[in-house]
Amino acid sequence: MQEYFIVIISAVLINNIVLSQFLGICPFLGVSKKLSASLGMGAAVSFVLVLSGAITWAVQTYILNPFNIGYLQTVAFILVIASLVQFVEMVVKKFSPAMYKALGIYLPLITTNCAVLGVAIINVKKEYSLAMTMVHSLSHAAGFTLALVLMSGIRERLEDSDIPESMRGTPIALIVAALMSIAFLGFSGLI
Repeated sequence: MQEYFIVIISAVLINNIVLSQFLGICPFLGVSKKLSASLGMGAAVSFVLVLSGAITWAVQTYILNPFNIGYLQTVAFILVIASLVQFVEMVVKKFSPAMYKALGIYLPLITTNCAVLGVAIINVKKEYSLAMTMVHSLSHAAGFTLALVLMSGIRERLEDSDIPESMRGTPIALIVAALMSIAFLGFSGLI
């Protein structure tokens, strides 16, 4: 049980996929302007991360390893992730057109989100069991969502702040992201 707790705290805070490992920066900066869009993107990425973790674990364990074709890992994982993203995109478009419009181009970009592929590869490299893979993937999804929600909350407050014209938009977002990353480095002493 302690092993699971360590993996959860590590993935959410210490090795946060966005703020410590700097993966998934594109949707982090692009979708974090509004809290609702951040929550929607966090949910979509969480769904893809957890399912892709389970499926890539099975692909690695039952196909790539037995047939000694591990060199196809990246291609196989990207195909799994792309299929899941297409499924998520269809579901969101059907059941929440407003969310689909708010996420815009960033929803299909989950396919190329290096955070999703990175977590799948980390799961394989650490030789996690299926249960640990699910916990690890879900924890990274929670960390990704936490980073998005924190960033969107700050950016919404910055909209009402008196910021010099040259610093509005992307420049202040990059500064905030850098400061958040430095703050998350403070968690590295926890475990």
